[in-house]
Amino acid sequence: MGVPDRLAERMSMAEQHEYLRARFSRRTMIRGGAVTLGAVSGGAFVTGATAQAAVPTQRTATETVDGALVAPFGRHLAYGADARTEMTVSWQVPVAVKKPFIRIGARPWDLSRKIEAEVRTLYTPAGVGASGDHTQYYLHARLTHLRPGKTYYYGVGHEGFDPAEPHLLGTLGTFTTAPAHKAPFTFTAFGDQGVSYHALANDSLILGQNPAFHLHAGDIAYGDPAGQGKSTDTGFDSRTWDQFLAQTESVAKQIPWMVSYGNHDMEAWYSPNGYGGEQARWTLPDNGPDEENLPGVYSFVHGNTAIISLDPNDVSFEIPVNLGISGGTQTKWFEAQLKRFRARDDIDFVIVFFHHCAYCTSTAHASEGGVRQEWVPLFEKYQVDLVINDHNHQYERTDVIKAGAVTKKLPIGGTAYPETEGVVYVTAGAAGRSLYAFSAPDSYEGHEHEVDSVASFINTKDGKVNETVTWSRVRYLNYSFLRVDVAPAPRGRQTTLTVSGIAETGDRIDHFTVSRRAK
Repeated sequence: MGVPDRLAERMSMAEQHEYLRARFSRRTMIRGGAVTLGAVSGGAFVTGATAQAAVPTQRTATETVDGALVAPFGRHLAYGADARTEMTVSWQVPVAVKKPFIRIGARPWDLSRKIEAEVRTLYTPAGVGASGDHTQYYLHARLTHLRPGKTYYYGVGHEGFDPAEPHLLGTLGTFTTAPAHKAPFTFTAFGDQGVSYHALANDSLILGQNPAFHLHAGDIAYGDPAGQGKSTDTGFDSRTWDQFLAQTESVAKQIPWMVSYGNHDMEAWYSPNGYGGEQARWTLPDNGPDEENLPGVYSFVHGNTAIISLDPNDVSFEIPVNLGISGGTQTKWFEAQLKRFRARDDIDFVIVFFHHCAYCTSTAHASEGGVRQEWVPLFEKYQVDLVINDHNHQYERTDVIKAGAVTKKLPIGGTAYPETEGVVYVTAGAAGRSLYAFSAPDSYEGHEHEVDSVASFINTKDGKVNETVTWSRVRYLNYSFLRVDVAPAPRGRQTTLTVSGIAETGDRIDHFTVSRRAK
């Protein structure tokens, strides 16, 4: 059992973590202690990893089997802070192995460069949810000094399993760094995926879009299916992550899979903020305001577009276990990032993605008042070009909004001009988990059903407050994802984002354009 519900409702995430650690400490100490995730370097491509929070581990990683019998799985990529020259390759092994490494080169037959990998061991004792007595082994290699816009081949292995061997060449992967200059590209986005047939279908379609990177806006694997940040005894199962990373590998082994964290990603056992498990599984850009408390807050630039990932658990009134965790530093960092990106001559578009919705009419979670209070004024002040959310398991797109009101109706196929009009918000939360509902009828490309207003609500510090809105333009209640095509233009011309909602069937359910004058 985890934290009893009667206690969890009164506890912050940090208090739950301390409760669980105290309850299981005796059993844990018998099996092992805690290890600090530290720096491992090797070769010209790698820089040392920043030390991270201690993560519970089982024994030490000394009990190994013959490495030839163990195959890596769950490969996933992530950009570093400089997407042109930095990439992290991460993967998993089912048991402890000796001397894990990555090989990298410009050609599949030339992988002579061998670089040591960092091991992060995550232990979950029996009794914490439904996990059983379970140890997971995550490996990471941070690559730097790469060349912009270049494709590299890589293979991951360990003692007894060398991907450079002829019979293992089929295990190789590739990745391509971001370009040094403005160039057309495509990216995809969604949230609330988990493990399911629909998740697999969406992944297959995403791979076919040939995106430069993919954004996953929180609620990643659903190891914690409750998602309230209250306890780990309601079906929590750390092994769900093994299934998720295996499912996602077809895409994530060759396309940077950039995540932000949602309410289902706070797992109390691993750390006071609930993110210790995520820090073991992912290596994200380390340029956020406080990597220790907010590991999912960061930014990167691809071509003429800046991407910013935020953590709305820090501002959520609906699920407040981590409310105020940053002490305001996240919002200050966010505004500084916006100011910096808008001042750069090489950046035209700024896109922000995170979990809880600023504007949505779902009957489940609807809109988050904390986001509207803390960040919406900054979106408008700095003319953010697109905001991508999920949390609500459906597709919804707004008109152009400013100061809480519609400044321009944005029909399917329309164009928004953020420099003068306002911000467009997209909820792309139908990546694989069970769907929610709308209070108004679906309205999407080829099946438009326009209504004057929609009854909804907003989560505030005083609870749910009903509201009637006029900004809900497109609603689609089925599985889908977002595709964004970025088209640079010469200085002074109109540069564009073409945003499309794509259904699991492959049909287009929405499209619109965001346009601004190129720098």
